[in-house]
Amino acid sequence: MCLAIPMKVIEKNENIGKVQTGNVTYDANFTLIPEVQIGDYVLIHAGFAIEKLDVAEAEETLDLFREMYEKQ
Repeated sequence: MCLAIPMKVIEKNENIGKVQTGNVTYDANFTLIPEVQIGDYVLIHAGFAIEKLDVAEAEETLDLFREMYEKQ
C-alpha cells in the first residue's frame, strides 16, 4: 500500500527543499508542482510533492492520521 502524507513546506530552493509534519522533517522534490511556496501544504509521496493542499484539508487529514495512531 502506498501512502502520501500532508506536509508543510518549510524550505525551498528552486525544485528542492524541506517539508515538515510534527517533529519530522523530510527532503522533498517540487518538480511536479514548482509553484509551491514556503508555508504551503503538499502531499509527499516517495520524496516528491505530488499535490498542493489547502490548509483545512491538510489539517483534517493530519488529524485523521493522529486519531488512527492513538487507537493502536
